[in-house]
Amino acid sequence: MSDADTATATVEGQVRSAERAAYTDSPDDFAVQICDQVESFILAVTEVAKGDDPDSAVPYLLLEVSQLMLAGGRLGAHEDILPEERYEPDIGPEADVDELRERLAKLLEPVDVYSEVFDPYVPRSTPVACRISDDLADVLTDLRHGMAHYRAGRVSEALWWWQFSYLSNWGPTASAALRALQSLVAHVRLNTPLADLDGLDTDDDADGDDVELERAAGAVMAAEIGAPLGIKPRRRQGS
Repeated sequence: MSDADTATATVEGQVRSAERAAYTDSPDDFAVQICDQVESFILAVTEVAKGDDPDSAVPYLLLEVSQLMLAGGRLGAHEDILPEERYEPDIGPEADVDELRERLAKLLEPVDVYSEVFDPYVPRSTPVACRISDDLADVLTDLRHGMAHYRAGRVSEALWWWQFSYLSNWGPTASAALRALQSLVAHVRLNTPLADLDGLDTDDDADGDDVELERAAGAVMAAEIGAPLGIKPRRRQGS
């Protein structure tokens, strides 16, 4: 084992030991903290989807997803959480997120679609088209599922579900959305245009509207994202 591998293993062991000690000494506190972060995200995204403050949607979502990933990181670094019951209790019908998904899609248009590599460790992975609105709705579905267990008093079941679904679904999904949101804010902050979208869409094939789509996305970003961040458009040379 190389020195780098040894150092990495040591750090991972220290993180796991710290999380294990925290959960063993005060499992209720750990559960409450995770629940608070999950609930905060659910409420925040639901509020953003109402569209009452569209100019702040992207910066606000960037903040909320970033905070959620802290809870996910703690769950991911934690030792495996085992539920008390062998089989998962029924939580009843899942809440419908289609309306929220559609509202977010309308709110984020035309910067909703972005390019993502599903697994960065798969050689020569082909980027796929994703939507921030789909990602956030899917994450909410997983989080609400665990919250139903938590509110029913099944704390270990909730923690198990949040940890399992973080590793299998909402973690990578939220991470992808976070990269897209961060990229949008970075483009505005650095006053750089969006790259050629190459007809990127989750539903349609490539067409000849790439340049127009890029211009439209850039205009929306400058107008709706730049203002809340206190960014003024750069003047053209000679104007």
